[in-house]
Amino acid sequence: MSIMTADKIPAALAQPYLDGLGSKQIRFQHCVACARAQTFAHDACQYCGSEQLTWNTSTGRGRVHAVTIVARAPSDLFRALAPYTLVVVEMEEGARVMGHAQPGVRIDDLVNATYFVHQGQTLIRFEK
Repeated sequence: MSIMTADKIPAALAQPYLDGLGSKQIRFQHCVACARAQTFAHDACQYCGSEQLTWNTSTGRGRVHAVTIVARAPSDLFRALAPYTLVVVEMEEGARVMGHAQPGVRIDDLVNATYFVHQGQTLIRFEK
């Protein structure tokens, strides 16, 4: 069973992001036309509709946009990790990424991406 299901994103579009995680990198799409960043893979820019998209690698630095503590895991796959902190981080490049975080991380904290392996998949963990 794969941790990241691509039921809404065709596998070919998501593969550069997943490959990046395996290499301990956060990859995102960059629109050549409007210079905006988007995390989830699309055939066209979600802001301007251009199909001129490239894949770039993030510095791994960003600011926490949202935080939640997961006390009850949504599936058996994550039960061993509970309780755990999930965050949405706006990366320096403008893309927003969800990942795990060290306990105590708060909104507006500056964080850096680190990585860990769970059930054979590399996941992001943000740390101050």
